[in-house]
Amino acid sequence: MDVVDQIKRIMKDHPIVLFMKGTPEFPMCGFSSRAVQALEAAGAAFFAVNVLEEPQIRASLPQYSNWPTFPQLFIQGELIGGCDIIEDLHKAGELKRMAADVSEQDS
Repeated sequence: MDVVDQIKRIMKDHPIVLFMKGTPEFPMCGFSSRAVQALEAAGAAFFAVNVLEEPQIRASLPQYSNWPTFPQLFIQGELIGGCDIIEDLHKAGELKRMAADVSEQDS
């Protein structure tokens, strides 16, 4: 399976995916840490991919998503954005609503 197919498969299997540096328990950069905090505060059940352990994904995802930095949040396969956008959505209450919408669709 090529790396783009692997990225698509991850997004198909998980409705909310955060491609980040490190893990939710041990983020390896401040931006990834802030993104995790916002998602957890919003009650979002998400799947995390540590791009530091997946060098092919780390190299290919920016071209695939047309977004140059990490973290990158995808909901239902759609790029939402990086840390600042995630935090803005959380502050506005939208991240919680988006996560709830995904949960309702899964049930």
